[in-house]
Amino acid sequence: MLIYGLKNCDTCRKALKSLPNARLVDVRADGIAPAVLGRAWARFGADLLNTRSTTWRGLDAAERGRAPLDLIAEHPALMKRPLIEAGGEFYLGWTPATRQALGLG
Repeated sequence: MLIYGLKNCDTCRKALKSLPNARLVDVRADGIAPAVLGRAWARFGADLLNTRSTTWRGLDAAERGRAPLDLIAEHPALMKRPLIEAGGEFYLGWTPATRQALGLG
């Protein structure tokens, strides 16, 4: 199981603590494979882009108009997190629905 996120993100740390067999992929330090981003985009669409982040607010209108996957690749903090890959499936966020789907009640 892989958790794509940021090592200093509180939500990612909560997910990692609850999923001891998971490995954190720090998207800022390690990046994220374009194939993974493409599959996640196909599953979640625009929900994958975190438009509430300070990184988003710091972008000008021209940058915000760029292709979302290009933005996420260039600014990994724009990806909503955590993005969890388990058993070939993706889960986005550390919501009750995600925890239930992962068998954590």
